[in-house]
Order: sequence, then C-alpha cells, then structure tokens
Amino acid sequence: MSYLNAPHLHDERAAYAFVEARVWPKGRVCPHCGVVDQSSAMKGKSTRVGAYKCYACRKPFTVKIGTIFESSHVPMHLWLQAIFLIASSKKGISSQQLHRTLGVTLKTAWFMSHRIREAMKPQGTLPPMGGEGEIVEADETYYGRFGIKLPLNQNKSGERKKHKDQRPKRAIVSLVERGGSVRSFHVKSADKETVSNIVKQNIARETRLMTDESKLYKGADEAFASHETVKHSAGEYARGDVYTNNVEAYFSVFKRGMRGVYQHCKERHLHRYLAEFDFRFNNRTALGVDDDLRTEQLVQGVVGKRLTYQTTRRGAGLAGA
Repeated sequence: MSYLNAPHLHDERAAYAFVEARVWPKGRVCPHCGVVDQSSAMKGKSTRVGAYKCYACRKPFTVKIGTIFESSHVPMHLWLQAIFLIASSKKGISSQQLHRTLGVTLKTAWFMSHRIREAMKPQGTLPPMGGEGEIVEADETYYGRFGIKLPLNQNKSGERKKHKDQRPKRAIVSLVERGGSVRSFHVKSADKETVSNIVKQNIARETRLMTDESKLYKGADEAFASHETVKHSAGEYARGDVYTNNVEAYFSVFKRGMRGVYQHCKERHLHRYLAEFDFRFNNRTALGVDDDLRTEQLVQGVVGKRLTYQTTRRGAGLAGA
C-alpha cells in the first residue's frame, strides 16, 4: 500500500492514533500534571476526537497540547498530509502549493509550514560534531538581500533604469560532517569572531577541519587535530580527501529550494528554513531514511515547540545577534 493511501492521512481518528503512538511512546501523559496512564477517553456525541480526562487532576486534554498542533483548528489528518509533503520534498513545498493541495487558506498554509519547520529543529543540546579520525567541512554563504531599496538612476538616453542592487546579503555558516549531519547558522555578520565561535563550539577538537582559503578560519590549526584548505581562487577544488564539496552541495540544494520554490524569505524567518533543509539533509536517503521514516521522525519532534502566529510574525533568529 502506498504511504499516500495510509489511513492516518485521511481519517481523523487514525491520525490521532498515529500521533499519540509517537508523542506518547511510553504511555499517555497528562500535559497538566504529568501523570502517565491515569486517564480515559471522553465519551459523548459532542466530544471531540482524541479527548481524554485525567483522573489525577480531573482536567481534559488531547495530544495536541504542548505541540505545534496546539490551538489549531486544522484537522489532524491534514496536518499529517502537510508534514509528509514537506518532509518528502527535497527542495521544499511552497505555502501556495499547500494551500491548493490541502484546501486550507493561504494564511493557514503559511502558518502550518512555519510550525512544521519549528518541529524540524533538533531537541536539546547537540554533542560536538566529528571526533578522532572524522572530517568536518565548514563554509559560509550568503542568501537574499535586506535593507532599504536604492533609488532608480537614469542612463545616458534619459530612460530610468534600476540601480544595481548593492544591499548586503544574509550570512549563513554551515558545518557538514562527512557521511553525517549538517548544522547551519544564520548570523548577523560572517566575521572571524562569529565564525570562529561557531566552529569551536560545535566541532570536537580531535576532528580534521576542512575549509576553503577564507581568512575567517585562520588560526583554526590550534583548535583541531588539523586544518586543511583548498584554494578555490587557484582553481583547486580537491586534493586527495581535502575538499569542501559536501557543504557546497548542501548550499546548492538550499539555494535552489529558496529561489525556485519559496522565492521570498524575510530575514526573521531564515533560521526556520535552515532548520528545514538541515532536517532533510540529516534524514536523507543516503543514511537509510526514506520519506515514510522521515515523516515519522518529524512527528516525533512536534513536542515542546509551541509557536503562535504573533511569535512567527515577529520572531528573529540570528545566531550571531
């Protein structure tokens, strides 16, 4: 049976059962008092699907409380459809496409997308990348533009033309472990201090660090087992096992998705889009994760990531701010 025909993508009770099995793997937990398996399903013609009552605190609850689904009126099976579509699309899926596919409003589709990206963020503190004998590639890139638009100029014939856009771009620093995961950071400025702190805080000292010839990584030799570089300016892109092709490939997929699918992204939302592309890279087919398993892992990450519409509209996410 195709995953698209799975019952939890079309039936509301099956959808709740699917989410409950992954959010409560060790038993039904009351979000109000924390008691496990001391509740029962509420009954009645007007009782909503998935509602329970706790015997300890006497309060009703559902699996949605304390997750990205909280306070949402969108049916759970539509949430799971959206999660599957975002998790299985290599370069993402736009809010416009979700709006048309799910039959919800564009505003709802946009907010659902951001909640799902929030669920893609890793839980807790992550251990250092790399280790003895391991290789981590580090690089920085720039995406989009922000700031005030420059005025129009006139050419020699008197016709008005657009001034070349010279607004500064948004800086991104990414670390890729060979054969492993990626971590990306949206920073206020890709200066030496910011980049150095990110590299030292996220990579184990026993690791072989590989970068291009950028001066941002100068002095990294002392912090790691070795620091090897390739000189792109001289046409060098690989020297034995010394290269940064993996992190550059990640940037390629990210930019193709942002330009071809999403097209526009405000700076305050960029960290969530990075979380989305990081999640898919860290749960890619090469690591034995197919679309079905990636969807399940995403559902397991919905807990403790409450996101309101107001927070989404105002939120910022600068690693260097």
